[in-house]
Amino acid sequence: MKTIIKGLLIASIAFSGIAIHSVAQEISTLRNETKLDEQKTPNKIYQVNNSDIKQKRNYPMQPPLIPHTIRNYEVNLNTNKCMACHSRQRTEESQAPMVSVTHFMDRDGNFLAEISPRRYFCSQCHVTQQDTKPLVENTFIDMHTLMKAKTDPK
Repeated sequence: MKTIIKGLLIASIAFSGIAIHSVAQEISTLRNETKLDEQKTPNKIYQVNNSDIKQKRNYPMQPPLIPHTIRNYEVNLNTNKCMACHSRQRTEESQAPMVSVTHFMDRDGNFLAEISPRRYFCSQCHVTQQDTKPLVENTFIDMHTLMKAKTDPK
């Protein structure tokens, strides 16, 4: 009986080793085919679109994209560099759009004098853009085009 159990245990270990080896060959990593003792050539770092031109939104309630670089912008509990231009008091001087009135509402819908704490960290919703080739094919159709196609008889 012990011999049978040992045989089954050895067979299962051998089979799992084969299965792990075949799965390991299918797993893709950031290193790709680069060996561990070699240095991979780093991917190109693209420049952030810094045109200051507003980009169209693709769907209702989409957070606006940031049309400028935000490198070295400090946003923490004590400082929010974005508000140096986008706060209610600074928009006339900076000519930057004021943050949405929704950013001054608490979770109960009450308006506050300052930015709501849940809307304070801008880059959790707003992102910069880079002019790069898409990583994957994109067949996205914006809401306006989609609705127009449904209402236009052809």
